[in-house]
Amino acid sequence: MRNPFRSEADAFRFVWLTIGYFALIVIGSLINRWLGVAVFVVLTPLALWWFFRRAEAEAPVKQVPAASPPDEHRILVVANETVGGPELLSEIRARSEGRTARVLVVCPALNSPLRHWVSDEDEARANAQARLDRSLGSMRDAGVAAEGEIGDGDPIQAIEDALRTFRPDELIVSTHPVGRSHWLERGVVEKARERFALPLTHVVVDLEADRAS
Repeated sequence: MRNPFRSEADAFRFVWLTIGYFALIVIGSLINRWLGVAVFVVLTPLALWWFFRRAEAEAPVKQVPAASPPDEHRILVVANETVGGPELLSEIRARSEGRTARVLVVCPALNSPLRHWVSDEDEARANAQARLDRSLGSMRDAGVAAEGEIGDGDPIQAIEDALRTFRPDELIVSTHPVGRSHWLERGVVEKARERFALPLTHVVVDLEADRAS
């Protein structure tokens, strides 16, 4: 889970502001109950305004992964249902050709909100693992040195986790076409471009068209 604070100083400041907020409300209530209510009514919208105004004003800070080994070109691929699509395999082969490439395919274990909240993720992880295994087999048959793992259900968090361990040189995000992609609806590709200082390629895989051909 990502830390909501950018630094320890931010966390320390938040704690003291929270203490001050509740202290003023308590002091007002001790003087007069309605004074406490008035302090709460005045301070709460001001606190919310300050918080959201500060969040909007802060420019996103891009995360830069550590450098990969000099004799390797590392490619991080993030895909779920489209992981076995021919368009994705073609893109990976093209980017691996003529160099010593190492590929890590991360499959976020997507789940329904209800199953997620009750921590029932076994089926989602099993389905993701099955798709990943088939895809890795196709890549290896095509001569691509690929590894794979199941990632966090949030694709942005899955990328962030992989940056720490894999140290990629570039990122490929694979999605369904517009209109059928939950990731595109959630702005995953745009968020990844903003957050991660890596060359990013977006590959669209149309599984329905592939099955019809």
